Amino acid sequence: MATATQRIEPRPVRRVLIERRRYRWTELRLLFLPAFFMLLGLLELQVVQSTEAGATTTTLPPLDAYVPAFGLIAALVLTHLALNIIAPDADQVLLPIAGTLATIGVLMSLRLGPAVDNTALGVKQLVWVVLGLGLCIATVRFTRNLDWLRNYKYTWAIAGVALVAITLVNGIVFKHSFTTSGPSRDVLYISFLGFAFQPSELLKILLVVFFAGYLSENRAVLALDGYRFGPLNLPPFKHLGPLLTVLGVALLVIVGVRELGLAILIFGLALSMLYAASDRPMYVVTSLILFAVGALALYTLFPYARDRVSIVGNAFDPGTASDKGYQIVQGLIAFASGGVFGSGLGLGHPTFVPAATTDYIASAFGEEFGFAGILALIGLFLLLIYRGMHVAANARDDFNKLMAIGLTAVFALQTLVILAGNLKIMPLTGVPLPFVAYGGSSVIANFIIIGLLLRVSQADG
Repeated sequence: MATATQRIEPRPVRRVLIERRRYRWTELRLLFLPAFFMLLGLLELQVVQSTEAGATTTTLPPLDAYVPAFGLIAALVLTHLALNIIAPDADQVLLPIAGTLATIGVLMSLRLGPAVDNTALGVKQLVWVVLGLGLCIATVRFTRNLDWLRNYKYTWAIAGVALVAITLVNGIVFKHSFTTSGPSRDVLYISFLGFAFQPSELLKILLVVFFAGYLSENRAVLALDGYRFGPLNLPPFKHLGPLLTVLGVALLVIVGVRELGLAILIFGLALSMLYAASDRPMYVVTSLILFAVGALALYTLFPYARDRVSIVGNAFDPGTASDKGYQIVQGLIAFASGGVFGSGLGLGHPTFVPAATTDYIASAFGEEFGFAGILALIGLFLLLIYRGMHVAANARDDFNKLMAIGLTAVFALQTLVILAGNLKIMPLTGVPLPFVAYGGSSVIANFIIIGLLLRVSQADG
């Protein structure tokens, strides 16, 4: 029993800190942008279609004409509400940017569908976007612990190689699509239950996860000198082996399906992550030299590669412009026809360009929204890349940082390659413009990437 002279020490009080989760008001306000753009775009399309049909009434289009807009807005709002529950501190700008780009894709599919005798094109693209948003939420939910992605890095690498192998076997053996005289686009797809799936869209994500796991564990070794090869100081070969394997996969893609865009994408994301991990510019220079040597060898072996380069260089020759260069020339004419502010949604002739819904979606958009619209579209992609790099810069874990860099590099490289092809800066490739070009595999893969970036931002927020 304590006496009067004894000091009674108070028991320590356990303070329970309740973290107050802020509502994602910034994200909600920014979602008004895709909602407004979708509603206004549908209104203009309905007015144009009514005018072309000879309607003289001045009443607004019926409410059921806005079903695609309401469906997309509802999907974005539900995704926003789900993020408030499962990732309240995640980046609040990524979803609105991706939603706006996806809205442009849906709107362009609705506009181009009837012109290419496929009235269901816009609805299909809308379904893919809704499924993509659902998988985005599922990705955020089931990657709460990113360690299991890092711990199974070799499993993801094997899965990626298996996807390439299955794709090549399916195209070469079953579809008999292997040829050195032209592209084998059928090789890129696998049909299952009536749906065409492009495994290469998942391949890029799996490779990013593998490289992030491998480089985060070996970045210290890769930054040191191992042995000397001429003027180069290289790390031990056992640490370069997986990196050289990825270069081999990139070249295998070129040999198997003649898709330069896929090879550039795979090689580019590997190179960007390697540089971020090692901070050695010599790796970049050496890798580019090796890639150039490989590309030169393939240019010599495959007539198709020489033909593509020749088309770009001689696109305006009368014989080429009316034949193999027709698509390139028509795409450039579409850009020029748009002028500064465009002909207006539904008022141009973008379907004069072959593959206007996929490879040349940028030229179709540029004709109807003009130079200002193209600048705005490029601005959205730049904002997306900026936010991805912002997530990487704020990551406290090497794996998270490198994965965010690699995932952002996928968006950057795809946008650069396809826009350069549309503008006749380089040969056109089959890489889709993220979120905007028609295609279910691409849209779903892009939203999975957004989900991973949101999870990284939540984990490091």
